[in-house]
Amino acid sequence: MAAAKPDPIPDFLETSRKGVADADLRRKLENSTGRHLEHVAHMRAEFPGYDGERDVARRIKEDAIGRLDELLIELKQKLEANGCTVFVAADAAEARDYIIKIARKASARHVVKGKSMTTEEIDLNPALQAAGMEVVETDLGEYIVQLRRERPSHIITPAIHLSKEDIGQLFADQLGIAYTAEPEALTAAARERLRSIFLGADLGVTGVNFAIAETGTLVLIENEGNGRLTSTLPETFIAVMGIEKVIPKLADLSHFLEILARTGTGQKLTTYTNFISGPRREGELDGPRAMHVVILDNGRSAMLADPVMREALYCLRCGACLNVCPVYRRIGGHAYNSPYPGPIGSIVSPNLFGSAAAKLPFASTLCGACRDICPVKIDIPRILLHLRWKETQAQPPTKWPADARRTRAGVRRFARMARHPRTLRLLSRIGGWMLRPFARDRYLRRMPGPFKNWTRWGRDFPAPGARRRKPRGEG
Repeated sequence: MAAAKPDPIPDFLETSRKGVADADLRRKLENSTGRHLEHVAHMRAEFPGYDGERDVARRIKEDAIGRLDELLIELKQKLEANGCTVFVAADAAEARDYIIKIARKASARHVVKGKSMTTEEIDLNPALQAAGMEVVETDLGEYIVQLRRERPSHIITPAIHLSKEDIGQLFADQLGIAYTAEPEALTAAARERLRSIFLGADLGVTGVNFAIAETGTLVLIENEGNGRLTSTLPETFIAVMGIEKVIPKLADLSHFLEILARTGTGQKLTTYTNFISGPRREGELDGPRAMHVVILDNGRSAMLADPVMREALYCLRCGACLNVCPVYRRIGGHAYNSPYPGPIGSIVSPNLFGSAAAKLPFASTLCGACRDICPVKIDIPRILLHLRWKETQAQPPTKWPADARRTRAGVRRFARMARHPRTLRLLSRIGGWMLRPFARDRYLRRMPGPFKNWTRWGRDFPAPGARRRKPRGEG
Protein backbone atom coordinates (compact mmCIF):
# COMPACT_ATOMS: atom_id res chain seq x y z
CA MET A 1 0.00 0.00 0.00
CA ALA A 2 1.31 3.43 -0.91
CA ALA A 3 2.07 5.78 1.93
CA ALA A 4 -0.50 8.55 2.23
CA LYS A 5 0.83 12.07 2.78
CA PRO A 6 -0.34 13.24 6.22
CA ASP A 7 -2.85 16.07 6.19
CA PRO A 8 -2.67 19.08 8.50
CA ILE A 9 -4.37 18.39 11.84
CA PRO A 10 -7.89 19.86 11.60
CA ASP A 11 -9.48 21.87 14.37
CA PHE A 12 -11.39 19.79 16.93
CA LEU A 13 -14.39 22.12 17.00
CA GLU A 14 -14.73 21.80 13.23
CA THR A 15 -14.47 18.00 13.16
CA SER A 16 -16.78 17.57 16.16
CA ARG A 17 -19.47 19.65 14.44
CA LYS A 18 -19.22 17.36 11.42
CA GLY A 19 -19.58 14.33 13.68
CA VAL A 20 -22.66 15.71 15.40
CA ALA A 21 -24.25 16.50 12.04
CA ASP A 22 -23.74 12.94 10.74
CA ALA A 23 -26.93 11.14 11.80
CA ASP A 24 -25.82 7.87 10.19
CA LEU A 25 -22.57 7.92 12.17
CA ARG A 26 -24.46 8.52 15.40
CA ARG A 27 -26.74 5.57 14.65
CA LYS A 28 -23.77 3.24 14.08
CA LEU A 29 -22.03 4.42 17.23
CA GLU A 30 -25.16 4.04 19.37
CA ASN A 31 -25.73 0.51 18.07
CA SER A 32 -22.15 -0.64 18.55
CA THR A 33 -21.46 0.97 21.91
CA GLY A 34 -24.88 -0.08 23.17
CA ARG A 35 -24.10 -3.73 22.43
CA HIS A 36 -20.74 -3.36 24.18
CA LEU A 37 -22.40 -1.98 27.29
CA GLU A 38 -25.04 -4.73 27.36
CA HIS A 39 -22.32 -7.40 27.26
CA VAL A 40 -20.29 -5.63 29.93
CA ALA A 41 -23.31 -5.34 32.23
CA HIS A 42 -24.03 -9.05 31.80
CA MET A 43 -20.45 -10.07 32.55
CA ARG A 44 -20.25 -7.87 35.62
CA ALA A 45 -23.54 -9.19 36.98
CA GLU A 46 -22.42 -12.80 36.82
CA PHE A 47 -19.03 -12.12 38.46
CA PRO A 48 -19.55 -10.97 42.08
CA GLY A 49 -15.83 -10.43 42.60
CA TYR A 50 -15.56 -7.83 39.84
CA ASP A 51 -15.29 -4.71 42.01
CA GLY A 52 -12.85 -6.41 44.35
CA GLU A 53 -10.61 -7.26 41.41
CA ARG A 54 -10.81 -3.64 40.25
CA ASP A 55 -9.53 -2.48 43.64
CA VAL A 56 -6.65 -4.97 43.55
CA ALA A 57 -5.72 -4.04 39.97
CA ARG A 58 -5.72 -0.35 40.83
CA ARG A 59 -3.40 -0.94 43.81
CA ILE A 60 -1.01 -2.92 41.59
CA LYS A 61 -0.91 -0.13 38.99
CA GLU A 62 -0.49 2.51 41.68
CA ASP A 63 2.46 0.59 43.08
CA ALA A 64 3.96 0.00 39.63
CA ILE A 65 3.70 3.64 38.56
CA GLY A 66 5.06 4.72 41.95
CA ARG A 67 8.30 2.81 41.38
CA LEU A 68 8.36 2.84 37.60
CA ASP A 69 12.08 3.51 37.26
CA GLU A 70 12.94 0.49 39.40
CA LEU A 71 10.58 -1.84 37.51
CA LEU A 72 11.76 -0.69 34.09
CA ILE A 73 15.37 -1.42 35.01
CA GLU A 74 14.36 -4.89 36.20
CA LEU A 75 12.29 -5.51 33.07
CA LYS A 76 15.13 -4.47 30.77
CA GLN A 77 17.60 -6.73 32.58
CA LYS A 78 15.27 -9.73 32.43
CA LEU A 79 14.39 -9.21 28.77
CA GLU A 80 18.06 -9.00 27.83
CA ALA A 81 18.78 -12.12 29.86
CA ASN A 82 16.04 -13.83 27.82
CA GLY A 83 17.82 -12.93 24.57
CA CYS A 84 15.91 -9.76 23.61
CA THR A 85 17.43 -6.48 22.48
CA VAL A 86 15.89 -3.58 24.39
CA PHE A 87 15.80 0.03 23.19
CA VAL A 88 14.42 2.87 25.31
CA ALA A 89 13.04 5.67 23.10
CA ALA A 90 12.66 9.17 24.49
CA ASP A 91 10.16 10.19 21.81
CA ALA A 92 8.32 9.02 18.72
CA ALA A 93 11.14 9.98 16.33
CA GLU A 94 13.69 7.87 18.22
CA ALA A 95 11.31 4.90 18.25
CA ARG A 96 10.61 5.17 14.50
CA ASP A 97 14.29 5.56 13.61
CA TYR A 98 15.27 2.51 15.65
CA ILE A 99 12.54 0.32 14.13
CA ILE A 100 13.47 1.39 10.60
CA LYS A 101 17.12 0.64 11.35
CA ILE A 102 16.23 -2.87 12.52
CA ALA A 103 13.97 -3.41 9.51
CA ARG A 104 16.74 -2.41 7.12
CA LYS A 105 19.26 -4.57 8.93
CA ALA A 106 16.87 -7.52 8.46
CA SER A 107 16.42 -6.56 4.77
CA ALA A 108 12.70 -6.46 5.44
CA ARG A 109 10.42 -5.66 2.54
CA HIS A 110 7.14 -6.99 3.92
CA VAL A 111 5.99 -6.00 7.43
CA VAL A 112 2.97 -7.39 9.27
CA LYS A 113 1.56 -5.61 12.29
CA GLY A 114 -0.62 -6.80 15.13
CA LYS A 115 -2.94 -4.31 16.77
CA SER A 116 -1.00 -1.57 18.52
CA MET A 117 -2.15 1.87 19.61
CA THR A 118 1.44 2.77 20.50
CA THR A 119 2.56 2.36 16.88
CA GLU A 120 -0.39 4.54 15.85
CA GLU A 121 0.89 7.10 18.36
CA ILE A 122 4.34 7.24 16.75
CA ASP A 123 3.04 7.15 13.14
CA LEU A 124 5.05 4.04 12.41
CA ASN A 125 3.23 2.91 9.26
CA PRO A 126 3.94 6.04 7.18
CA ALA A 127 7.59 5.93 8.28
CA LEU A 128 8.02 2.29 7.21
CA GLN A 129 6.24 2.95 3.92
CA ALA A 130 8.44 5.98 3.25
CA ALA A 131 11.43 3.66 3.79
CA GLY A 132 10.16 1.44 0.96
CA MET A 133 8.43 -1.31 2.91
CA GLU A 134 4.94 -2.74 2.49
CA VAL A 135 3.06 -2.63 5.80
CA VAL A 136 -0.13 -4.59 6.42
CA GLU A 137 -2.31 -4.38 9.52
CA THR A 138 -3.51 -7.88 10.44
CA ASP A 139 -6.14 -7.15 13.08
CA LEU A 140 -9.41 -7.25 11.10
CA GLY A 141 -10.61 -3.84 12.27
CA GLU A 142 -7.20 -2.27 11.69
CA TYR A 143 -7.00 -3.92 8.26
CA ILE A 144 -10.37 -2.41 7.34
CA VAL A 145 -9.43 1.14 8.33
CA GLN A 146 -6.04 0.75 6.63
CA LEU A 147 -7.83 -0.12 3.39
CA ARG A 148 -9.84 3.08 3.85
CA ARG A 149 -6.64 5.06 4.66
CA GLU A 150 -8.10 6.11 8.00
CA ARG A 151 -7.02 6.07 11.61
CA PRO A 152 -8.85 3.74 14.00
CA SER A 153 -12.04 5.28 15.37
CA HIS A 154 -11.91 3.37 18.67
CA ILE A 155 -9.17 1.96 20.87
CA ILE A 156 -10.34 -1.66 20.68
CA THR A 157 -12.91 -1.54 17.85
CA PRO A 158 -11.10 0.37 15.09
CA ALA A 159 -13.95 0.14 12.54
CA ILE A 160 -16.78 0.91 14.97
CA HIS A 161 -17.93 3.74 12.69
CA LEU A 162 -18.66 1.36 9.80
CA SER A 163 -21.60 -0.96 9.12
CA LYS A 164 -21.26 -4.43 7.64
CA GLU A 165 -22.62 -2.96 4.40
CA ASP A 166 -19.84 -0.35 4.38
CA ILE A 167 -17.24 -3.09 4.86
CA GLY A 168 -18.83 -5.27 2.19
CA GLN A 169 -18.57 -2.46 -0.35
CA LEU A 170 -14.99 -1.72 0.73
CA PHE A 171 -13.93 -5.35 0.22
CA ALA A 172 -15.66 -5.45 -3.15
CA ASP A 173 -13.79 -2.33 -4.25
CA GLN A 174 -10.39 -3.08 -2.69
CA LEU A 175 -10.14 -6.89 -2.69
CA GLY A 176 -12.11 -7.60 -5.84
CA ILE A 177 -14.61 -9.98 -4.24
CA ALA A 178 -18.32 -10.13 -4.95
CA TYR A 179 -20.29 -7.78 -2.71
CA THR A 180 -21.63 -9.34 0.47
CA ALA A 181 -22.66 -7.97 3.84
CA GLU A 182 -22.39 -11.33 5.63
CA PRO A 183 -19.82 -10.99 8.45
CA GLU A 184 -18.69 -14.62 8.11
CA ALA A 185 -17.99 -14.22 4.40
CA LEU A 186 -16.16 -10.93 4.93
CA THR A 187 -14.02 -12.43 7.69
CA ALA A 188 -13.19 -15.42 5.50
CA ALA A 189 -12.15 -13.13 2.65
CA ALA A 190 -9.82 -11.17 4.93
CA ARG A 191 -8.38 -14.36 6.42
CA GLU A 192 -7.62 -15.78 2.98
CA ARG A 193 -5.88 -12.57 1.93
CA LEU A 194 -3.90 -12.17 5.15
CA ARG A 195 -2.70 -15.78 5.45
CA SER A 196 -0.32 -15.52 2.49
CA ILE A 197 0.87 -12.12 3.75
CA PHE A 198 1.79 -13.67 7.12
CA LEU A 199 3.75 -16.43 5.42
CA GLY A 200 5.75 -13.97 3.32
CA ALA A 201 6.49 -11.39 6.03
CA ASP A 202 10.08 -10.51 6.96
CA LEU A 203 9.26 -8.45 10.04
CA GLY A 204 6.47 -8.53 12.62
CA VAL A 205 5.46 -5.64 14.91
CA THR A 206 2.95 -5.72 17.76
CA GLY A 207 2.06 -3.76 20.84
CA VAL A 208 2.18 -5.01 24.42
CA ASN A 209 -0.66 -5.24 26.95
CA PHE A 210 1.49 -6.01 30.00
CA ALA A 211 5.22 -6.40 30.61
CA ILE A 212 6.15 -8.44 33.68
CA ALA A 213 9.32 -7.17 35.34
CA GLU A 214 9.83 -10.27 37.48
CA THR A 215 10.23 -12.64 34.53
CA GLY A 216 10.90 -10.41 31.52
CA THR A 217 7.68 -11.60 29.89
CA LEU A 218 5.53 -9.63 27.45
CA VAL A 219 1.79 -10.36 27.48
CA LEU A 220 -0.22 -9.83 24.30
CA ILE A 221 -4.01 -10.18 24.57
CA GLU A 222 -6.16 -10.59 21.45
CA ASN A 223 -9.19 -12.32 19.94
CA GLU A 224 -8.12 -13.20 16.39
CA GLY A 225 -4.75 -14.93 16.57
CA ASN A 226 -3.14 -12.32 14.32
CA GLY A 227 -0.89 -11.14 17.13
CA ARG A 228 0.35 -14.66 17.69
CA LEU A 229 1.11 -15.11 13.99
CA THR A 230 2.80 -11.70 13.82
CA SER A 231 5.10 -12.48 16.74
CA THR A 232 5.88 -16.04 15.65
CA LEU A 233 6.19 -16.38 11.88
CA PRO A 234 8.58 -13.57 10.78
CA GLU A 235 12.30 -14.01 11.40
CA THR A 236 12.47 -10.65 13.20
CA PHE A 237 9.91 -9.45 15.75
CA ILE A 238 9.59 -6.01 17.38
CA ALA A 239 7.32 -5.28 20.36
CA VAL A 240 6.50 -1.63 21.08
CA MET A 241 5.29 -0.59 24.53
CA GLY A 242 4.80 2.54 26.60
CA ILE A 243 6.72 2.72 29.87
CA GLU A 244 3.45 2.42 31.81
CA LYS A 245 2.79 -1.17 30.65
CA VAL A 246 5.11 -2.74 33.22
CA ILE A 247 3.68 -4.61 36.23
CA PRO A 248 5.78 -6.12 39.02
CA LYS A 249 5.02 -9.85 39.15
CA LEU A 250 3.57 -12.72 37.15
CA ALA A 251 1.05 -13.33 39.93
CA ASP A 252 -0.31 -9.79 39.40
CA LEU A 253 -1.47 -10.57 35.88
CA SER A 254 -4.49 -12.67 36.84
CA HIS A 255 -6.19 -9.68 38.47
CA PHE A 256 -6.01 -7.74 35.21
CA LEU A 257 -7.18 -10.69 33.12
CA GLU A 258 -10.29 -10.96 35.31
CA ILE A 259 -11.40 -7.41 34.52
CA LEU A 260 -9.89 -6.35 31.18
CA ALA A 261 -12.02 -8.39 28.78
CA ARG A 262 -15.12 -8.10 30.97
CA THR A 263 -14.88 -4.31 30.81
CA GLY A 264 -13.59 -3.80 27.28
CA THR A 265 -15.52 -6.34 25.20
CA GLY A 266 -17.94 -8.04 27.60
CA GLN A 267 -16.10 -11.38 27.45
CA LYS A 268 -14.98 -13.53 30.35
CA LEU A 269 -11.54 -13.74 28.76
CA THR A 270 -10.06 -12.84 25.41
CA THR A 271 -9.49 -15.73 23.00
CA TYR A 272 -5.70 -15.60 23.05
CA THR A 273 -3.40 -14.62 25.90
CA ASN A 274 0.18 -14.81 24.58
CA PHE A 275 3.26 -14.92 26.81
CA ILE A 276 6.43 -13.90 24.96
CA SER A 277 9.76 -14.10 26.77
CA GLY A 278 12.33 -14.04 23.99
CA PRO A 279 13.39 -15.18 20.54
CA ARG A 280 13.54 -18.77 19.35
CA ARG A 281 15.87 -20.90 21.40
CA GLU A 282 18.02 -23.79 20.24
CA GLY A 283 15.87 -26.80 19.50
CA GLU A 284 12.64 -24.80 19.16
CA LEU A 285 10.75 -25.08 15.87
CA ASP A 286 9.08 -21.69 15.68
CA GLY A 287 9.41 -18.13 16.87
CA PRO A 288 11.54 -15.23 15.62
CA ARG A 289 15.31 -15.53 15.44
CA ALA A 290 15.68 -11.94 16.68
CA MET A 291 13.40 -10.09 19.09
CA HIS A 292 13.52 -6.38 19.91
CA VAL A 293 11.55 -4.48 22.54
CA VAL A 294 11.07 -0.72 22.15
CA ILE A 295 10.11 0.96 25.44
CA LEU A 296 8.61 4.38 24.70
CA ASP A 297 8.46 7.48 26.87
CA ASN A 298 7.13 10.18 24.50
CA GLY A 299 5.73 12.48 27.18
CA ARG A 300 4.85 9.86 29.77
CA SER A 301 7.60 10.98 32.16
CA ALA A 302 6.02 14.44 32.22
CA MET A 303 2.71 12.83 33.14
CA LEU A 304 4.48 10.85 35.87
CA ALA A 305 5.91 14.05 37.34
CA ASP A 306 2.46 15.63 37.65
CA PRO A 307 0.77 14.31 40.83
CA VAL A 308 -2.68 14.58 39.18
CA MET A 309 -1.79 13.40 35.66
CA ARG A 310 0.16 10.32 36.76
CA GLU A 311 -3.11 8.49 37.46
CA ALA A 312 -3.73 8.43 33.69
CA LEU A 313 -0.78 6.02 33.41
CA TYR A 314 -2.89 3.37 35.13
CA CYS A 315 -4.93 3.03 31.90
CA LEU A 316 -5.25 -0.50 30.44
CA ARG A 317 -6.48 0.76 27.02
CA CYS A 318 -9.73 -1.23 27.37
CA GLY A 319 -11.79 1.41 25.54
CA ALA A 320 -14.74 1.16 27.93
CA CYS A 321 -14.75 4.89 28.71
CA LEU A 322 -15.41 5.60 25.02
CA ASN A 323 -18.47 3.36 25.02
CA VAL A 324 -20.17 5.28 27.85
CA CYS A 325 -19.06 8.78 26.90
CA PRO A 326 -21.99 10.91 25.62
CA VAL A 327 -19.55 13.07 23.64
CA TYR A 328 -17.73 10.19 21.92
CA ARG A 329 -21.03 8.52 21.10
CA ARG A 330 -22.14 11.66 19.24
CA ILE A 331 -19.00 12.62 17.34
CA GLY A 332 -16.97 9.41 16.87
CA GLY A 333 -13.26 8.83 17.23
CA HIS A 334 -12.03 10.65 14.14
CA ALA A 335 -13.29 13.98 15.47
CA TYR A 336 -10.58 13.91 18.16
CA ASN A 337 -7.77 13.99 15.54
CA SER A 338 -5.70 11.74 17.80
CA PRO A 339 -4.88 8.03 17.94
CA TYR A 340 -6.45 8.10 21.41
CA PRO A 341 -10.05 9.34 21.27
CA GLY A 342 -12.70 9.55 23.96
CA PRO A 343 -12.26 10.45 27.63
CA ILE A 344 -8.90 8.75 28.10
CA GLY A 345 -7.67 10.29 24.86
CA SER A 346 -8.74 13.71 26.06
CA ILE A 347 -6.32 13.44 28.98
CA VAL A 348 -3.35 11.65 27.41
CA SER A 349 -3.35 13.37 23.99
CA PRO A 350 -2.43 16.88 25.23
CA ASN A 351 0.60 15.37 26.97
CA LEU A 352 1.63 13.25 23.98
CA PHE A 353 0.87 15.67 21.13
CA GLY A 354 1.01 19.12 22.72
CA SER A 355 -0.98 22.13 21.56
CA ALA A 356 -2.65 20.25 18.68
CA ALA A 357 -4.74 18.42 21.30
CA ALA A 358 -5.14 21.28 23.78
CA LYS A 359 -8.91 21.55 23.30
CA LEU A 360 -9.68 17.90 23.98
CA PRO A 361 -10.03 18.21 27.79
CA PHE A 362 -13.03 20.44 27.10
CA ALA A 363 -14.73 17.63 25.12
CA SER A 364 -16.53 16.22 28.14
CA THR A 365 -19.75 16.68 30.08
CA LEU A 366 -17.93 15.61 33.29
CA CYS A 367 -20.82 13.20 33.93
CA GLY A 368 -18.48 10.67 35.56
CA ALA A 369 -19.61 7.62 33.57
CA CYS A 370 -16.03 7.07 32.41
CA ARG A 371 -14.79 6.96 36.00
CA ASP A 372 -17.53 4.53 37.00
CA ILE A 373 -16.78 2.01 34.25
CA CYS A 374 -12.96 2.23 34.30
CA PRO A 375 -11.52 -1.15 35.38
CA VAL A 376 -8.86 0.58 37.50
CA LYS A 377 -11.12 3.45 38.64
CA ILE A 378 -9.18 6.32 37.05
CA ASP A 379 -10.82 9.60 38.08
CA ILE A 380 -10.98 10.94 34.53
CA PRO A 381 -13.25 13.95 35.31
CA ARG A 382 -10.80 15.17 37.95
CA ILE A 383 -7.90 14.95 35.49
CA LEU A 384 -9.92 16.71 32.78
CA LEU A 385 -10.61 19.60 35.15
CA HIS A 386 -6.90 19.73 36.01
CA LEU A 387 -5.99 19.97 32.32
CA ARG A 388 -8.63 22.64 31.73
CA TRP A 389 -7.14 24.66 34.55
CA LYS A 390 -3.63 24.25 33.10
CA GLU A 391 -4.83 25.34 29.66
CA THR A 392 -6.49 28.48 31.01
CA GLN A 393 -3.40 29.29 33.10
CA ALA A 394 -1.21 29.02 30.01
CA GLN A 395 -2.95 32.03 28.43
CA PRO A 396 -3.76 35.38 30.04
CA PRO A 397 -7.50 36.18 29.94
CA THR A 398 -6.79 38.99 27.46
CA LYS A 399 -5.76 36.33 24.90
CA TRP A 400 -8.90 34.23 25.40
CA PRO A 401 -11.59 34.12 22.68
CA ALA A 402 -14.38 36.66 23.16
CA ASP A 403 -16.97 34.01 24.10
CA ALA A 404 -14.66 32.61 26.78
CA ARG A 405 -14.17 36.08 28.26
CA ARG A 406 -17.94 36.63 28.29
CA THR A 407 -18.47 33.29 30.00
CA ARG A 408 -15.87 34.10 32.64
CA ALA A 409 -17.47 37.48 33.29
CA GLY A 410 -20.91 35.87 33.54
CA VAL A 411 -19.69 33.28 36.03
CA ARG A 412 -18.14 36.01 38.17
CA ARG A 413 -21.41 37.96 38.20
CA PHE A 414 -23.32 34.83 39.17
CA ALA A 415 -20.81 34.10 41.95
CA ARG A 416 -21.36 37.55 43.41
CA MET A 417 -25.11 37.15 43.18
CA ALA A 418 -25.04 33.68 44.72
CA ARG A 419 -23.65 35.20 47.92
CA HIS A 420 -27.07 36.80 48.45
CA PRO A 421 -29.67 33.97 48.60
CA ARG A 422 -32.70 36.25 48.83
CA THR A 423 -31.68 38.18 45.74
CA LEU A 424 -30.98 34.94 43.87
CA ARG A 425 -34.41 33.52 44.76
CA LEU A 426 -36.15 36.73 43.70
CA LEU A 427 -34.33 36.89 40.35
CA SER A 428 -35.01 33.18 39.76
CA ARG A 429 -38.75 33.77 40.27
CA ILE A 430 -38.72 36.75 37.93
CA GLY A 431 -36.77 34.79 35.30
CA GLY A 432 -39.14 31.84 35.59
CA TRP A 433 -42.16 34.11 35.24
CA MET A 434 -40.68 35.72 32.12
CA LEU A 435 -39.89 32.36 30.50
CA ARG A 436 -43.29 30.72 30.98
CA PRO A 437 -44.89 32.31 27.89
CA PHE A 438 -42.19 30.67 25.75
CA ALA A 439 -42.84 27.15 27.07
CA ARG A 440 -44.62 24.52 25.01
CA ASP A 441 -45.93 21.39 26.73
CA ARG A 442 -44.05 22.50 29.85
CA TYR A 443 -40.68 22.56 28.05
CA LEU A 444 -38.58 25.33 26.52
CA ARG A 445 -37.56 24.45 22.97
CA ARG A 446 -35.32 27.49 22.65
CA MET A 447 -33.34 29.30 25.32
CA PRO A 448 -32.17 32.90 24.96
CA GLY A 449 -28.71 34.43 25.15
CA PRO A 450 -25.91 32.38 26.72
CA PHE A 451 -28.24 29.41 27.24
CA LYS A 452 -29.09 28.93 23.57
CA ASN A 453 -26.52 26.17 22.99
CA TRP A 454 -28.40 23.94 25.44
CA THR A 455 -31.44 23.69 23.17
CA ARG A 456 -29.67 24.19 19.82
CA TRP A 457 -28.99 20.47 19.37
CA GLY A 458 -32.43 19.10 20.20
CA ARG A 459 -32.37 19.20 24.00
CA ASP A 460 -35.38 20.59 25.85
CA PHE A 461 -35.23 22.55 29.09
CA PRO A 462 -37.98 22.08 31.69
CA ALA A 463 -40.05 25.23 32.06
CA PRO A 464 -39.72 26.75 35.55
CA GLY A 465 -42.34 25.38 37.91
CA ALA A 466 -43.55 22.73 35.44
CA ARG A 467 -44.12 19.11 36.39
CA ARG A 468 -41.74 16.94 34.41
CA ARG A 469 -42.95 15.12 31.32
CA LYS A 470 -41.00 13.19 28.75
CA PRO A 471 -39.28 15.61 26.34
CA ARG A 472 -38.85 14.92 22.65
CA GLY A 473 -36.51 12.05 21.96
CA GLU A 474 -37.29 10.10 25.14
CA GLY A 475 -38.98 6.74 24.76
